[in-house]
Parts: sequence; C-alpha cells; structure tokens
Amino acid sequence: GGWLHVKIASCGTALCGTIDMAYNADGSDHASYEHVGKRMIWDMKSAGDGSYSGGKIWAPDKDKTYKSKMSLSGNKLTVKGCVAGGAICRGQTWTKVN
Repeated sequence: GGWLHVKIASCGTALCGTIDMAYNADGSDHASYEHVGKRMIWDMKSAGDGSYSGGKIWAPDKDKTYKSKMSLSGNKLTVKGCVAGGAICRGQTWTKVN
C-alpha cells in the first residue's frame, strides 16, 4: 500500500537506482523501512531515445531480481522486470519528484 522514492544516478557508464525514502499508504514517512539505501536498479545502459536496457531490477515485494528495461518520457519512467527471455514482464510507471 505504500510507495518508494528511488534515486536514479550514474554508476560508471550505466544508471543505477537506490531506494531513497519510503512512505506508508497514508503518505506518512516510513523511516524504519528496512530497504532504504538498498540498490534497486543497476547496470541500465542507454539504448537511445530515452530507452535503457541490459540492467537488473530488484522487486522488494517479491524479494526477487529480474532482467529489466526502462523508458523515459518527460517526467515518467516506465520500468519493467522480465523473465522467460523477456516474454513475461511486469512493470510500473514512476513519476519524477523534485
């Protein structure tokens, strides 16, 4: 029911994302969330036109790591974690916060 702020930054020649903050469903700060500071996205390389691929994403709700791809359009980042060679994916669209 809650949500996360994930800080996306360069890590070498790729992009990585780290859980920066966590919030409860009511919007209150979940300062004790055990995964704050944990890397959630790594090794994402630009494929051009706002697309990124070749990386991994860790899903805290499943505690599993998936092959991942992302696409950026304006302030919306669509992230997908895939299995079975990319045939089965689940994803979310994240919104940039200031």
